[in-house]
Parts: sequence; structure tokens; C-alpha cells
Amino acid sequence: MNMIYFLIGCSILLALIFLAAFFWASKIGQHDDTYTPSVRILFDDDIIEEKMPDKTDEDHI
Repeated sequence: MNMIYFLIGCSILLALIFLAAFFWASKIGQHDDTYTPSVRILFDDDIIEEKMPDKTDEDHI
């Protein structure tokens, strides 16, 4: 019977730790951006950089 009381106490302590972690994450702004994750899948992972014309190419224009 003592083991059941110990396990209940441990589970309540663990639940309080997770609750505190959730409130801490909310306080620092972890859950503020709800739009970006939903559209992130639409963008490619590789960003293709366009080559900017060099200043030496202006002579030929």
C-alpha cells in the first residue's frame, strides 16, 4: 500500500513539473507564432540565390 502512495506522489510531482514547464514556455513566447509552422511546409528547404550582376558587367551594357 505504501508503494501506491509513493507512485501517486511521484505522478503528481511530475504533472506539476510539466505544468510549470508549459507556463514557462508560454511566458517566454514559445506559443506566440501560430502562422509560420502551418506555411513552412509550402516552402522549399533549399534557397536558390539569384546571381547579382557584377559591376564589371556594367561595361557591356
